[in-house]
This record gives sequence, structure tokens and C-alpha cells, in this order.
Amino acid sequence: MTERELLLRTAELAGEFLNTLDTRPVFPPDSMEDLGASLGGPLPDRPADPLEVIEQLASAADRGVVATASGRYFGYVIGGALPAALAADWLTSAWDQCAGFGVLGPSASVVEQVVGDWLKELFGLPAQASFALTTGCQMAHVTALAAARHAVLDRAGWNLAEQGLAGSPPITVIVGSARHTTVDRALRLLGIGAAQIQPVAADDQGRMRPVDLREALGLVDGPTIVCAQAGEVNTGAVDPLGEIADAVAPTGAWLHVDGAFGLWAAASPERRHLVDGLARADSCATDCHKWLNVPYDCGIAFCSAPGAHRAAMTAGAAYFAGAGDWQRDAFDWTPESSRRARGFPVYAALRSLGREGVAGLVDRCCARARQAAEGLAELPGCSVLNDVVLNQVLFRFEDDATTDAVLHRVQAGGEAWLGGTTWEGGRAIRLSVSNWRTSERDIDRTLAAFESAVG
Repeated sequence: MTERELLLRTAELAGEFLNTLDTRPVFPPDSMEDLGASLGGPLPDRPADPLEVIEQLASAADRGVVATASGRYFGYVIGGALPAALAADWLTSAWDQCAGFGVLGPSASVVEQVVGDWLKELFGLPAQASFALTTGCQMAHVTALAAARHAVLDRAGWNLAEQGLAGSPPITVIVGSARHTTVDRALRLLGIGAAQIQPVAADDQGRMRPVDLREALGLVDGPTIVCAQAGEVNTGAVDPLGEIADAVAPTGAWLHVDGAFGLWAAASPERRHLVDGLARADSCATDCHKWLNVPYDCGIAFCSAPGAHRAAMTAGAAYFAGAGDWQRDAFDWTPESSRRARGFPVYAALRSLGREGVAGLVDRCCARARQAAEGLAELPGCSVLNDVVLNQVLFRFEDDATTDAVLHRVQAGGEAWLGGTTWEGGRAIRLSVSNWRTSERDIDRTLAAFESAVG
């Protein structure tokens, strides 16, 4: 069998999987032990035919594949893969370009520059801002906050590149109490510990309170970073970025925005007001594999201070010399040198949707979230806990035990999958709509599953 024939058969298997999304259980029924028995065993001694390997892998692994591409997967904030983005991702694997250096993949480098420019335009960010495509929003935070660390220490007269972090002026990081855990982990990876993090109060939707931020800033003396949020992970609420920027501006602190999914509100004329003030941030981070619906994995960081960004990330070696005069080498802007050419799927997604299509995707998901909230509110004993401003619906039933029991019954039924959470001391359920496939019928089917589970 030729490579071409193998890939054509693989495409058939992929198509067969996608064709089952409407009927297969959203969460697979097989246990980890069953999957281990099918996929594991001793390392084979002898080579195997590639087609046999792929056929066996597809058959055995299918029993443990979560249908996150389904229109009824509402756990976490996970998008599907747009057709053009999925196809481009296949090409990305076939081309196998290293996108760290222009000389290793000229097209990959050019496409990455194009998508960075397109996304800055889509989000209303400054044209001169730098950017980096990363594995996800976690590493986008690391990248942006590394630039922040470099900048605030430089302003304090400390050369981080030369002197390192030991003995440097302490950095204070002010965050909202409802921040995402990836912000704390990014700070920890950068040598900034929990004792340096000062949470300020959030309102009943999880939004940072500007009055408390101003008070906290007034008590800080020294290098400071403020981390705001666009899209609280339970409620979808967006911090008042304009007021936060007003509070930060006179202090010289660095303002970073965690916009893992909420940043995409900027793409919708109807919802752009939610992120007013975003362009005044020093940095921000988001995921493309969430609301843009490209395959895993792809995050992106933006920075309004390219000098600090590049200084925090760049690397050099003698063998880099003479590789050519490239407009942009990504290794100057990201934590990675060897890296997948993530720009191709992002390019395909943006090119296939256009500005209007991205806005439509965001608006449809928000409409489906409102549909879900309205239907859930009619169920006996169900209370919707948040203002549905984006794609998140947070709800619970009469008590913790009932909430968990209803959720378990829906999950076990396979019709839809949602995750549990804790909100204001009680158990709750979180429904996230971020898939291009999710239709009114998918929401109706999910509501029916909950109605049955309650009954």
C-alpha cells in the first residue's frame, strides 16, 4: 500500500467518525481498563503493516474518544474543528514544517504573520503589538507575563536578562478573586509565588471590582502586574476593562487580560462593548482552539510592548547565523523553538469565515446559551445563577445532592455532557456553548435529557 492509499483510508476513517457525531454517546462508555486492554500490552518485537496499525488504532481508540466535536458537548469551553481548519491541520501534519524559524518553513512563517495581523484587527488591538502563537492560553499567559515581568523589573532598574530573578525587587500581582487557575500557574512558572499574589474582591458574577483594585494599587510600592479577565469560566462575565485600565494607567503597573474565550466578544459588533478598554491593556491572551474552532492546540499572546516581549523570549546560537533574512522568526517571541505550524489551521478558519463569519459564530453560540438558560429555568427546582452575557450558563437544582445526581444522570445517558463546579459555596452545573455545530435541536435534545433526569 502506498502512502497516498494509506492517507485516503485514514481520511475515510475520520469521515466515518464525524458522521457518527449525531448518534454516538457524547462521552464514551468504555472504562480506562477496557481501553488499556485493547490498546496496551507489550511493545511489539516486529514491524507491522501501517494500514493494519491505523485500522487497529481507529477501532480500539474509538471506544474511548470523547465526542467533543459534537454539538452537544458543553463541558469546559471546547470548540469543535471547522471543516477548513481540520483540513488545514491535516496538511500541517503532512507538510511537517517547523514554525520556529523562517528558514525551516517560509510559508509557515508568513502565514503566522498574516494571522497575527488579522487577529489584531479582529480584536481591535494596536497594529504595532507583537504576538506569539503558543500551545494554548496557559503558555500564552506565560509568554505575556514573562514580558510583563521583564518590563516592570526594567522600570525598577533591574536587568532580568543579566541579573536573573534572585535578589530582584519583589513583584506584586493583583488579580480578581474569580481568576482562572492558569494565571496562578503561569506566575508560578515565572518564579512569582502565591505570597506575591493579591486577590481583590469580585461581584456576584465574578467581575473584578474596580474600587477594590484602586485601593489595592494604592497600597503597593514597587513593580506591579494587574491581571484582569474577559470571560469568567463559570459565568462568562467580563471585568470592566475600561475602568480597570483607568485605575492602572497612573500607577505604571502592567495590565494583562486573560481572555481565553471571552476575548472573542470583540469579534461581534453586538458584544464588542463587553471588552471596551481591551486595546489599553499591555498584554492579553486567548485560545484559538476554543471559540475560533481550530483543532488542538493553539493559543495566542499579544503584547503592546514588543521590546519587552522579545527580550523575554528571544534566544540565539552560532548556527542560527546565515539562515536568511526573515521578517520574523517565531523563536524570538515564543517559549518554543521546535513548534508545530499552528498558523495554517488558524489561517484556514479565518479565511473560511471572514470577519462576518467569526461574528456569526460567536453570536450563534451566545444565542444557543440563552436558549439553554431559558429552557433550564423552566425545569422544576432549577435556578440559573448567572446573567447570560456570553456562552456560559451556570445553574443548580434545589440542593447539592440533587444537583450532582441530575448531572450524573445526564452524563451517564450519553445524550450530552456537561461538567460540575462550585459557585458561592454550593454545587452547580456549567454549560459552555462554543462549537460551530451546536444547533437549536442540540439544545432541545439536551434540555430533554435534563427534563428526563429531573423526572
